[in-house]
Amino acid sequence: MRVLIIEDYEPLRTSLRQGLEEAGFAVDASADGEEGLWYARSNNYDVILLDLMLPEVDGLTVLSRLRREGKSVPILILTAKDTVEDRVKGLDLGADDYLVKPFALEELLARVRSLVRRGYDNKDPVIRVEDLEIDTAGRTVRRDGHAVSLSAREYAVLEFLAQKVGQVVTRTAIWEHVYDFHSDPESNVVDVYIGYLRKKIERDGQPKLIHTRRGQGYVLGRCD
Repeated sequence: MRVLIIEDYEPLRTSLRQGLEEAGFAVDASADGEEGLWYARSNNYDVILLDLMLPEVDGLTVLSRLRREGKSVPILILTAKDTVEDRVKGLDLGADDYLVKPFALEELLARVRSLVRRGYDNKDPVIRVEDLEIDTAGRTVRRDGHAVSLSAREYAVLEFLAQKVGQVVTRTAIWEHVYDFHSDPESNVVDVYIGYLRKKIERDGQPKLIHTRRGQGYVLGRCD
């Protein structure tokens, strides 16, 4: 999943980026509201982490502009302001959650995962596709009760397909959600990782779960 951080305090921005990347997220980061707006308008994110006290354009203005433009991406406000008035104002402008500084990274990650699930209308952290189980909280995968060992990138591709189970997902959409803005993967990288996943989660005698739709993309789910 892909996250945008808009936070002007460099030590916090760096630590958030590191923590999210270690948790398997693709991350873009900006130090001011104007650049943050550009990122948010130019890319598809699963969650935006938004500070309120930003240079150039403040966080509430960023929030209100994105909502007026029809951007429905889940937005988690990060702020040192802890008054009821501030929380109400942010939520009324369209924020999805609110976290007061200082906070524990573990709580932030849990809230981000919750917002990702909400964004895809999945309340259960465990996604089940036939006998395949993807635990989005623990980032573990099992098929027919047996653990499947995946690299961080393989897991990211599988989770994105699982969040859209039964739907055709284009190669472009997969690329946009598992790579950050500065990545420059090879043109066939998505196909390569789909191949890796098939080798790991599909076995002789078991139903195939990853299907190719020629000229369209991929579908996760059993097709009879």
